[in-house]
Amino acid sequence: MSEPIPAITLPPSQNPQQEGEWLLRALHRWLDEEFIPEPVNQTIATRAAQIYLRQRLEGENDLGSLVIAIVTEMQAFDFSKSFYSEFAIANAVSDLLLDSLGIDRCCGQ
Repeated sequence: MSEPIPAITLPPSQNPQQEGEWLLRALHRWLDEEFIPEPVNQTIATRAAQIYLRQRLEGENDLGSLVIAIVTEMQAFDFSKSFYSEFAIANAVSDLLLDSLGIDRCCGQ
């Protein structure tokens, strides 16, 4: 029987505003590099960073819960002018955070 993947808990935020700004820049760069730069990418990155920042300010440190919050709240976003979806955005945020923590995200490790 396979073992469940353990939860990943982010360290408590020392400077939530700085974290949110970092995420906004990193996500915007990722969006522009993944497909093509589009004006909507800035809006998407801003909205995702706002959701992330609010969750962190409310004390959320569980990566899985942060991803679910981003998926849920980004469902109201109009992605019609984008190649992306709420799932792609939440997964990108997760990957960026794991990379920033030095956690290898390959192959479930």
